[in-house]
Amino acid sequence: MAVDLSHIPATQKAACFEQKGGPVTIQEVPVVQPKDLKIGQALVKIEYTGVCHTDLHVMLGDWPLVNKCPLIGGHEGAGYVVALAEGSDTSFKIGDRVGIKWIGHSCNKCSFCRQGFEPLCKSGLCSGFDVDGSFQQYAVSFTSQLTPIPDNLPLEDAAPILCAGVTVYKALLESNARAGEWVALPGAGGGLGHLAVQYAKWMGLRVIAIDTGAEKKALCMKLGAEKWIDFKETKDIVKEIQAAVPDGLGPQAAIVSASTGAAYAQAMEYIRPHGTVVAVGLPPDAVIKTGVFFTVFHSKRLVGSYVGNRQDAVEALDIAAHGNVKTIYEIRPMAEIPNVYDQLHAGTLTGRVVIDVNK
Repeated sequence: MAVDLSHIPATQKAACFEQKGGPVTIQEVPVVQPKDLKIGQALVKIEYTGVCHTDLHVMLGDWPLVNKCPLIGGHEGAGYVVALAEGSDTSFKIGDRVGIKWIGHSCNKCSFCRQGFEPLCKSGLCSGFDVDGSFQQYAVSFTSQLTPIPDNLPLEDAAPILCAGVTVYKALLESNARAGEWVALPGAGGGLGHLAVQYAKWMGLRVIAIDTGAEKKALCMKLGAEKWIDFKETKDIVKEIQAAVPDGLGPQAAIVSASTGAAYAQAMEYIRPHGTVVAVGLPPDAVIKTGVFFTVFHSKRLVGSYVGNRQDAVEALDIAAHGNVKTIYEIRPMAEIPNVYDQLHAGTLTGRVVIDVNK
C-alpha cells in the first residue's frame, strides 16, 4: 500500500511523560512543520518504532544522567523522510526509508567522531533522551545520524535492529572473537540476547546460551546456539560454562546483556585467559567486582560497549536484510505504549514489542 508523504498534519499522536517517573500518556501534540526545521534536520514520518528497556530507565530517571522533560521517548524509529530543512547538506531525499537510532546527532568533526566513535561525541544528542524520539507519528531527526534502511527489509523488522541489533553487533565486534571461537551469552533468550545469538552465528562464532526455561532453551537452540546452560538449574555456573568448551578453559568472549551485576562477576571468572568480557547491560547501581591478580595474570579484559556508529548500523541492517537475523517481536498499536512501559517495569514482558504508530 502506498504511503502518503505529501500531507503533513498540524497535530499528531505521541506517547509522552511530563515528569520523572511518569505516567506515560498518549497525547495530541503539534507536528513540527517543514518551514520550522533547522539546518541539518529532517522530518520523518514514523511507521514503526521499537520499544527498548532504555526507554523505561529514561522515564524512571534511574540513570546518573539528566534527560529532557517533558519528553517523547523512543529511539528505534523506522519511516520515511517527508521534509528536509532548507540549506541542509545531505544525500537524503524526500521519500527515503530511514531509521532513527539512540544516537540522534553527532558533530562528525571531533576526534571521537573522526575515529568512528560518534556515541562518545561531546556534542552528541540522544533520541528519546536529549531530544524527542520516535514514539510519535512525525519526528524531527538530524541527518548527521539518520540511517538508510535497505529496500528489502520491512520497516517493522528494521525498527528493533536500530538499537538492540546494532548494540549486540557492536559488542561482538568489540570482543575481537574470531570465527570458530566460543562466545558466552548471558540473557541469550531475551530481547538483546536472541539477536546476539544470530549475529554471533553469522560471524562464525560458537555460542554458549545462558538463560532459564524450556521456552528460551528451544529458541536459542533453534537460532543456532551449540550449548545451553540454565542458570537456575546449574550448581556451579562458572565451571559448567568453562566445561562447555572442548578444552575446558572457557569461552574466548562473553557479551553480558543480562541486567544483574552478578552476571558480570561470573563472566570475569569463566572467561578463558586472554578472553574478553564485553559489558552491555546496564543494571542500576551495579558494581563489577573481580580479583585484580588473576585478571592481570591471565590477561583477561573487561570492555564497555555502548552502541554502534553509523557504519555499524548500516552493517547490522544489511545482515538482517539478507535474512541472517530476524527479531522476534509482536506488533501493538500506539495506545499500548503505556502498558508496555508497565510490563517492562514489572518484568513481565516477553520478547520485543514494535509499535505501529498509525494504529
